[in-house]
Amino acid sequence: MNAETIGTWAGMVWNALNEADVLGVKQIKKMTKLKDKEVFAALGWLAREGKVSFEENADDKDYLVALVQE
Repeated sequence: MNAETIGTWAGMVWNALNEADVLGVKQIKKMTKLKDKEVFAALGWLAREGKVSFEENADDKDYLVALVQE
């Protein structure tokens, strides 16, 4: 795994979020076909860039992720 690969995964996650507005981590995995560690690496990349926001789901079993509106 290298920065270029993680950047590619981040692009896939960003595209999924751009289409759906708000997604749970499980939904992101399903849409992108990425593995857990790949999704979390991508979300970390996007979070570091300030492009996503996180919210705990009401049942505390998943996080909701959305793009930050600039």
